Amino acid sequence: MAWKEHDIQKVYYTIGEVAKLFNVTPSLIRFWEKEFDIIKPKRNAKSNRLFTPDDMANFRVIYHLVKERGFTLEGAKKHLHSHKDKSVEEVTQAEAIKTLLSIRELLVELRDQKPRVTAKA
Repeated sequence: MAWKEHDIQKVYYTIGEVAKLFNVTPSLIRFWEKEFDIIKPKRNAKSNRLFTPDDMANFRVIYHLVKERGFTLEGAKKHLHSHKDKSVEEVTQAEAIKTLLSIRELLVELRDQKPRVTAKA
């Protein structure tokens, strides 16, 4: 499952944390940073990348377009430049739909379970 906006609790995220939250490799995060100009991490004294919550929101959109919707990198770049606000809304709606579907699955599973027999005292 991809990162969710309510997971924002920190001021900065390391590349390892970002990779773990999106279930991708750090090398993919570095690659996306080079490919998408909307990702602009800060650097600490050791030159380690530190990603802001804004970077995380941008990663979320990139992840959705590339990994979930199957856009090519060029297609994702074009979509971001022409539909930035709409892209964020699409991601939010897609995550809401996934959440609702998982709740529905849980409810169907609960409905279909056989009633438990309890011992009476």
